[in-house]
Amino acid sequence: MQTAISGIHAILYALFDADERLDRQAMRRQVETCLDLGVHGIAALGLATEVAKLTVAERRAVMEWTSEDVAGRKPLAFTIYGASVGEQIELVRAAENVKADWVILQPPMAGSFGAAEYIRFFGRVAAATSLPVAIQNAPAYMGRGLSAEDIRSLVAQHPNIVLVKGEGPATEIRQLIEITENRLPVMNGRGGLELIDNLRAGCGGMILAPDVIDLMLRAYENFIAGDEPAAERAYRDALPAIVFIMQSLESLICYGKRVFGARAGITIHDRAPAMRPTAFGEKLVADHVTRLGRFSSRAS
Repeated sequence: MQTAISGIHAILYALFDADERLDRQAMRRQVETCLDLGVHGIAALGLATEVAKLTVAERRAVMEWTSEDVAGRKPLAFTIYGASVGEQIELVRAAENVKADWVILQPPMAGSFGAAEYIRFFGRVAAATSLPVAIQNAPAYMGRGLSAEDIRSLVAQHPNIVLVKGEGPATEIRQLIEITENRLPVMNGRGGLELIDNLRAGCGGMILAPDVIDLMLRAYENFIAGDEPAAERAYRDALPAIVFIMQSLESLICYGKRVFGARAGITIHDRAPAMRPTAFGEKLVADHVTRLGRFSSRAS
């Protein structure tokens, strides 16, 4: 699992057609684009995949399609979204059936409860699978989460919980790593904000939507190779677009997806309800894409 929980992993956008249906061909093209760029892993059904807008049947379809397209070439993970233990276990079984390498458990979005309830919830789901399990801890986006101490307690009870998928600043990530005594790998997100500082804090990598993932890969690989000035340059090249995109989760879905689509040559359609781009927002997308350029494969 070391490869599966380090590096730069792409979390897929949900790509729809003009009738707001999931677009099979666009989803395949997204996976191929990410693989061509050299990502270290693929994930789907997270916040960037607009999982709350997808039916259970659509979530299963995304699992099947992504597994088919990745075809074992890179580690594959699925975020497990569901309002009950039973629903999450059902989707974990679906992930097992399509040969996922690991799963990421999201806290249920039904109600708001204390840490002890979420620890029991995650523990029951984790105990139902032999797959490696990550916990998504994104209180800023989801309105619920666990403290570093809560995560340490959870991991002590369930040895197949092997990773935290964070969505927080590098200072908080560092605190989590210290409290868990560097025994629990952490992958952060937040669109790549503070990438270099996250790596300095001890992050194993990032799980990111693919809008500027080529530059994130360049920054990561230079950092791992010991060339921090080159890593900083790649990060600086990506930062204006990251700041534009990561104003909110809705902004990521609206504008981040459009930056990705323009760079990959994929037409973007929204599924209601959605933030709609303004004329000025569309101009900013075009400006960022002009500066970033179209995607080109690692081989090229």
